[in-house]
Amino acid sequence: MLLFVGLGNPGAKYAGNRHNVGFMAVEAIAKRHGIAPWRRRFQGVACEGPLGGERVQLLLPGTFMNESGRAVAEATHFYKLALSDVVVFHDELDLPAAKMRVKAGGGIAGHNGLRSITEHIGNDYRRVRIGIGHPGVKELVHGYVLNDFAKSERAWVEALTGAIADNAELLARSEDASFQNKIHLAMDAKGFGGKEPPEAA
Repeated sequence: MLLFVGLGNPGAKYAGNRHNVGFMAVEAIAKRHGIAPWRRRFQGVACEGPLGGERVQLLLPGTFMNESGRAVAEATHFYKLALSDVVVFHDELDLPAAKMRVKAGGGIAGHNGLRSITEHIGNDYRRVRIGIGHPGVKELVHGYVLNDFAKSERAWVEALTGAIADNAELLARSEDASFQNKIHLAMDAKGFGGKEPPEAA
């Protein structure tokens, strides 16, 4: 069993926020692979189905971002999962918009959702870091992440979450490098390529 967690805030008022792109990615996976129905579980909503020859539990915590770890810990302990079986999809200010990176462990870069998960289960889970860009000034970050994607951004958001959904079976098989490469090629093909950011340390 694997656990794919999308990070975001519950409720319609947050649904289009940049901070909710993790929710968007996991919802796209569920839709593309016919994984349903969503049920109230693990302090959020969850659904389960086959993906890449593995059973995968998809989870959207309902705890609000800064308490995401409570929901993730409950599901992780219930299934007795290793941290390498937990994949967290989240927004990343330190990556340019429309870029994506996969990594295991590492820093939390001030992300309250990651901070909460690390406090509850440890740090060595896998992360799918979805770049949303940075507003340029630290003081603007809070408003930036809690605002909806601009109309001009929606095309790449849809392209990226769609590419993630299309290739999610590679993640389920722990083929993280292949998954990352496929996303890069898909975004290039859709015209959202451009200069690659340096690899995060």
